[in-house]
Amino acid sequence: MAATAFIVIMTETLPAGLLLEISDGLVISEAAAGQLISAYAFGAVLCAIPAIALTRGYRRKPILIVAVSGFVVANTMTAVAPDFAVALGARLVAGAFSGIVWGTLAGYARKISPPAVAGTALTVAMAGTPVAFAIGTPLATFLGTVTGWRATFMVMSVAAVALIVWIVAAVPDSSGQNSTAQTPLRRVVLIPGVGSILAVVLGWFLAHNVLYTYISPIVEHLNVGIRVDVALAIFGAASLAGLGVTGVLVDRMLRALVLSSLIVFAIGAIMFAIFGVNPFVFIVAVLLWGMSFGGAAPLLQTALADASGPDADVANSMLTTVANLAIFGGGALGGMALGVSGAGFFPFAALVLIVVVIIVVAASRVHGFVPGQRNRS
Repeated sequence: MAATAFIVIMTETLPAGLLLEISDGLVISEAAAGQLISAYAFGAVLCAIPAIALTRGYRRKPILIVAVSGFVVANTMTAVAPDFAVALGARLVAGAFSGIVWGTLAGYARKISPPAVAGTALTVAMAGTPVAFAIGTPLATFLGTVTGWRATFMVMSVAAVALIVWIVAAVPDSSGQNSTAQTPLRRVVLIPGVGSILAVVLGWFLAHNVLYTYISPIVEHLNVGIRVDVALAIFGAASLAGLGVTGVLVDRMLRALVLSSLIVFAIGAIMFAIFGVNPFVFIVAVLLWGMSFGGAAPLLQTALADASGPDADVANSMLTTVANLAIFGGGALGGMALGVSGAGFFPFAALVLIVVVIIVVAASRVHGFVPGQRNRS
């Protein structure tokens, strides 16, 4: 499952590290190349909730295999795309299958693990996310500059094929949700705590993505003398550290971890915005940003699964939809802002968003982000 998360995040983030190479290869602007991330997110927005709603009664393993197979197709389409339109279509397909993965993975991981360590199990399953940030995307960025961006996407297809073989051989199956226990979609979002958690997902992921999607122009704007792949590697290594802390503490102090992560993110955004031209400060800001975001997915998915109970798969499909709306917004709105205000705008925008998110979390003590140890029943 961690390898699945790795493949999904790698597919999602590759254009961020190869923005210049893709824009040159397809003869488009950097802002247009950024829309490859937006198209991916839009595919997930369109498909996550309908796909999970239709398949929540089916066994989990076949669904996971189909979803990963979609990445083989989509990444191959991207690698051979003759023009920007085909590449956009391929990214839309990839995003659609990512919606199925994220809507399935969290509930699947919890079902095959003891309830008392469900948060830790989910953190392990999500470990592929920061590994992709720390190692995968920087390495792929370097590979893309040497062999070309098309070859990098083809490597991702091969990796997805290998993952399918591993899933077939090693992953235990799990049942879907009993049809008699399926809460209607409109009522899932009204479960206490679900709405506030989804609002936090939207703001936190939007703040992250206005920075991550346009890290290349941000580095160029600040002129700190640090390569993009190095900055991404620093971010990813810090994300791994943040995930490690989350894995140890998530079942004991989820609310405190969420609040502290958001505050650290805010400090990093301030450093980017005001002192980011200093190379040392820039590196520290990237470290803080990575540490604060590394545990975001398991923290939010654990909180949402606790709040939604047996409807966790559907709730997580809503999380996937909202998160990808944020990714879409980060790419689309960021592309417009890049042309109007320049890359210096992004750290300030991220800071404002995080402050709003902190307020929402602080107000969600009774439902959503509850103090103390998780309910382990």
